[in-house]
Amino acid sequence: MLPIADFHPRTLLTRLGRLLYPARCPVCREVADENAGLCAGCAHCLPWSPAACGRCALPLPAAMAAALPLHDASAVRATCGECLRQPPPLQFAQASFLYGFPLDRLLPRFKFHRDLVCGRLLSQWMLPGCAAAPRPQALLPVPLHAARLRERGYDQALELARPLARALELPLRGDLVRLRATTAQSSLDAVARRRNLRGAFTVEARRPLPGHVALVDDVMTTGATLHAAARALHRAGVARVDAWVCARVP
Repeated sequence: MLPIADFHPRTLLTRLGRLLYPARCPVCREVADENAGLCAGCAHCLPWSPAACGRCALPLPAAMAAALPLHDASAVRATCGECLRQPPPLQFAQASFLYGFPLDRLLPRFKFHRDLVCGRLLSQWMLPGCAAAPRPQALLPVPLHAARLRERGYDQALELARPLARALELPLRGDLVRLRATTAQSSLDAVARRRNLRGAFTVEARRPLPGHVALVDDVMTTGATLHAAARALHRAGVARVDAWVCARVP
């Protein structure tokens, strides 16, 4: 027998609404699983990140990954040769996905087309990997410049960081400030990206920053944006800066 609460008019109307207007997959518009947020086909295609370098989040070479113990938390902290030769300013980088289908549909919808529902899904999917990462003392979203924020109306990094901070019970800090409205990174090569972001960030902290923080952003391509932000935080006295991103471009 169904619980009495299931016969409440509001509950019945909710169930009827779900039958008549089922949730749709934001990628292909097929009926979506309410918990997954996608249809079964698109959910199956999610490009979860494989064993990756703990400093840059790029997939490790197959031979190196094969030598790591399965289901061992230390596997994600293995360091690739490039990061051993030139250690980045990030002590740890966590990417939940590689940038590919259907992330290449969902992230632009979230970032450029005000689809905040996609943002909530992405943050939800990031949570398990971030929860397993070394625990920082605070989260800092990588900020947009004020002019771009006015134009867009929301900061995608903040929309990802806010639910993560709430779920993990971590302080969310807004001390990182973007000084310049830089050219869109997507139009630049790796060298130009680094030049474009030189001096782009500063820290305006009203209270002391903790010694270990994690930056939150949507996509890591060359790492230039996160590295520039990390250097600004190091100059402000932060000892360790990690990065938590939704997707890593391989």
